[in-house]
Amino acid sequence: MYRHILIATDGSELAGKGVEHGLTLAARLQARATVLTVSEPINTGFDDALGWSAVGTSLPEFQTAREEAARKVLAGASVQAGTIGVDAATLHVADRYAAEAIVEAAEREGCDLIVMASHGRRALGRLLLGSQTSEVLARCGVPVLVIR
Repeated sequence: MYRHILIATDGSELAGKGVEHGLTLAARLQARATVLTVSEPINTGFDDALGWSAVGTSLPEFQTAREEAARKVLAGASVQAGTIGVDAATLHVADRYAAEAIVEAAEREGCDLIVMASHGRRALGRLLLGSQTSEVLARCGVPVLVIR
């Protein structure tokens, strides 16, 4: 049924449930898996107005830390995939918002299922803060399996 599953994770505990579920599904279906993590851009446009002018000087350190965090998330997923016999590719997309990166990666990689965790916010929080999961559901033509 599904031949290539995109598994999105931010490294959180809840996202870990999504990774576990997605990898297990890939193993049972003998499907390919790609594990994706996204690093959103840092907004430096309001540095001086907010008194954060130091952000610009610490940007290289921030980028290095962000890359290292992504490597750790993806390395953990790779180990997890290996223990259940799934050969999973990994992908880090930097400086993009999660929903758009997930949708674009699914289309570019030819994935026929996206597995991602819900962040668990209720109606008002979802309305005020937005939901990457809801945005992926609204924007993507690929089926999405949401793990809670």
